Amino acid sequence: MIIVADASPLVALAICDCLDVLEQLFNEVKVSQTVYEEVTIGNKPGSDKLAAYLQGKIVGLNLDNYIIGGDSLDKGELTSIALYKHLQADYLLIDEKAGRKVAKLNHVKIIGSLGVLIEAKRKGIIPSLKPHVEILRLSKAHFSDDLLDYALAAVGE
Repeated sequence: MIIVADASPLVALAICDCLDVLEQLFNEVKVSQTVYEEVTIGNKPGSDKLAAYLQGKIVGLNLDNYIIGGDSLDKGELTSIALYKHLQADYLLIDEKAGRKVAKLNHVKIIGSLGVLIEAKRKGIIPSLKPHVEILRLSKAHFSDDLLDYALAAVGE
């Protein structure tokens, strides 16, 4: 099973030290060169972890071969959707609302970073969701308290 990841959920999973969960839920994790650069250049949270984690997972892709739509999307989101199509991946890991909307319009099966954590809890990969949610709550990751509370309620925590 292949999952293509966009930048924001990778950063969120790095912040709460759960990048390894991806490979436990999916056989292969892939990112576009653009997403790799977004998450590793500069002083972004988790950039060192992500640079190491993403080695061997980067795929170059020419966007000129794809029509995706979505003028409001950044290049990382566009290349992630195109890479999903190119690889015929099983899931796209994406958190941003606009990106999720365009992905759905392109018949892309999506999951977000909280969805990954919920699945990891349900499958016993992580013993509890709450510590990870609390790390995200205190971080600069953009999750509403309602969404974080919903994730906890989804797994009975």
